[in-house]
Amino acid sequence: MLRRARWVGPLLVSVVVLSACSSSGTGSKTPTTATAGPSRSTTPLSAPSSTTTSTTPPPNLTLAVEPADQYGSINQMIRSSRRSLDMAMYELSDPRVSILLVSAHRRGVAVRVLLDDTGGAAAINQSSYTELQTHGVPVRWAPTSVTFHQKSVTTDHTEVAVMTGNLTSTYYPTTRDFVVFDRSPAALRSVESVFNRDWNGSATNRVPTVAGLVWSPGARAALVGLINSAHHTLAVENEEMAAPAIISALKAASHRGVLVTVTMTYSPAWKAAWTGLTRAGVEVSTYPDIPTAMLIHAKAMVVDDLTGFVGSQNFSNAGLAHNRELGVITSDAAIVGPLSQTLAADFAGGTRFKIRVPTVTSTTHTTVATTVTTKAP
Repeated sequence: MLRRARWVGPLLVSVVVLSACSSSGTGSKTPTTATAGPSRSTTPLSAPSSTTTSTTPPPNLTLAVEPADQYGSINQMIRSSRRSLDMAMYELSDPRVSILLVSAHRRGVAVRVLLDDTGGAAAINQSSYTELQTHGVPVRWAPTSVTFHQKSVTTDHTEVAVMTGNLTSTYYPTTRDFVVFDRSPAALRSVESVFNRDWNGSATNRVPTVAGLVWSPGARAALVGLINSAHHTLAVENEEMAAPAIISALKAASHRGVLVTVTMTYSPAWKAAWTGLTRAGVEVSTYPDIPTAMLIHAKAMVVDDLTGFVGSQNFSNAGLAHNRELGVITSDAAIVGPLSQTLAADFAGGTRFKIRVPTVTSTTHTTVATTVTTKAP
């Protein structure tokens, strides 16, 4: 992820309530502004109550929105585990999470933690790896044949958290990320099966799409297909914009009349891609890469306010075709609604990317830079 010093003081969040408009078939390409989605409802970080009497089963899918949730839902998930806990994490650098994992192990939970051992992640993970190992928690380095960029937690064979963010507490206060909590039996079987193979060091092969799960290697077709399914609106957040197939699909969507919005943290690395997208009619909004600004680390999409994607896949060739990654595509309104609202609010809160086009005056032959956009702000 982007490396920069992050402000970790108190975060004051102001919520402005704005009306949200549903997409229509008129072909209008006017952005919709909405409020940021709510965080997942959780109990406090104390021990879970044993007096709950509700017999209503929880929904199969729920959503936590960061930074509002501050990964409290993940902490509670670990705290509530009773039989098993599998964690696959690109970066783990949160002392509180490490303490919870040790505590779970001590109370008899079968804990397994798989951490990435490539590039900069290895150095970040070393302290947590050593601490867990010292306290007897089963922890292994992931297969080194690929970058292990997956971020997930599975507990008690009943729930899996599919995450866009790492458990790196330095970045919690001002980083946009999402967590989808999935209780679908088919999804759980798939995630647990893949974890078992990765835990045992098996080759990181492609995994079939089951229950909406999107695995890498091999995510390109599913994510391009999702973009190609858009008819009216398509909202995107990502940390990177370097995959030609994704960029081409976004341009094609705009050309066929879809309102396409992209929200990212500013980086010169993506200027060429943003320029091409803007010329194709895509609306690009950016946040400055400074410690006090929100960092767009999420990897998420919403299509026609009907279908959403949340996962670990950056829009890079590595993220789609080579790394171990995990995401989920769903049409569940409990996910799509707040996800759509949050992406719309983030887009509205950023600064519109503009193309600077050099022009030559006919009288002086002096190059003058003019700023243009493809649409009105």
